[in-house]
Amino acid sequence: QVQLRESGGGSVESGGSLRLSCSASGSISSRVCMGWFRQGPGKQREGVAAMCSVHSISYADSVKGRFTISEDNSDNTLYLQMNALKPDDTGMYYCAAVSRDALFLDDVLLAMTTVQALLDWGQGTQVTVSS
Repeated sequence: QVQLRESGGGSVESGGSLRLSCSASGSISSRVCMGWFRQGPGKQREGVAAMCSVHSISYADSVKGRFTISEDNSDNTLYLQMNALKPDDTGMYYCAAVSRDALFLDDVLLAMTTVQALLDWGQGTQVTVSS
């Protein structure tokens, strides 16, 4: 099991930027895939971005070109750089992790989305974008 702690949320105006961080501890290995999900007011939780390695990254269409997912393996930290934020990006952002062995699709974000019941989750960090 992986323990996850998010940070970096806050309130920004439309067009602004935020950088989310997710510190991971526990059963971390090179075979763990990680990602970001979000849940806006009155909306279902949705996948935002995910990666298994620098060669396996995918994004939701709504954030492509604006958000960048990255990781620092030296301290087991996952990042989400969010630029050109929009009010629709408002929500609670969650970090998630899962063993690569649990995924059966080439698109890592879609794969993680289909097995959400198997993911380890953080507590979330709130992002609010005002117009």
